[in-house]
Amino acid sequence: MKKALKIILWTVLGLAVLLVVAGGLFFYKVKNGFPVSYETDHPTINFPADKPAILLFSKTTGFRHGESIEASKPVFRQLAERNGWFVYETEEGGAFNPEQLKQFRAVVFNNSTGRVLNDEQQQALSQYVEAGGALLGIHGSGDDSHHWPWYETNLLGAKFSHHPLNPQLQEATVHVESGVDSTLTRQLPASWTHTDEWYVFFSQPKGVRVVSYIDGDKIIPGGNMLFIRDKNFGMGKYHPVAWYRSVGQGRTFYTSMGHHAAVWQDADFVKLLENALRWSIQ
Repeated sequence: MKKALKIILWTVLGLAVLLVVAGGLFFYKVKNGFPVSYETDHPTINFPADKPAILLFSKTTGFRHGESIEASKPVFRQLAERNGWFVYETEEGGAFNPEQLKQFRAVVFNNSTGRVLNDEQQQALSQYVEAGGALLGIHGSGDDSHHWPWYETNLLGAKFSHHPLNPQLQEATVHVESGVDSTLTRQLPASWTHTDEWYVFFSQPKGVRVVSYIDGDKIIPGGNMLFIRDKNFGMGKYHPVAWYRSVGQGRTFYTSMGHHAAVWQDADFVKLLENALRWSIQ
């Protein structure tokens, strides 16, 4: 009997240790991404001469929004067909070299998380934007797993804190700002209802023009989990969810919307991104 009890206790202890280790690895991955090798071979890309080229980059080393990424790809293909664009889809960083980047009119970080580029590739991207290119980021591309100051300053303008957990997905009314670049608001309603995982940043984004926002007082922003009890706060009533800015001769656009597959069925969300791409390549 005692032997059986010991076996049960050791089994329970072992499972508890495994759970702690698994939880620790998960949180580390979310905050930092796991170390990976960086792709450096330049891909072969056949750029059509008569179509603006867009680089759709979906690599992740942190949390992977897999369902959203997969749901987005056919939508971007449809947008490309409708607008006469060429979209090059990849999850490898080899295309981030000066020679090939300059052939793209825009780069989209499609829920990319973690450190996805090496130092040289990061430098190539920052120089591309500052020389007149465009960088767009969707949802997970704005979390705090990137650890790249230039990126955080020039794409986000704010530092990510957390997202709600109870409930994680919440319905909110997205309001469109007046007085911003009309290309970004073309054919958008003054407001629409949207369900998403609403990112909370430590501050309002700085140095940007807000395209759309929600009423932060109408969502439950708390992100408390287990022993983490200090994230029961939001960004206030005025809670931006899409914004843009100039960076050198180039430009950036970011939206914190885009967590799950269903968002890609939201015609207004898709229209916002279509407008952002039009704005970025005009």
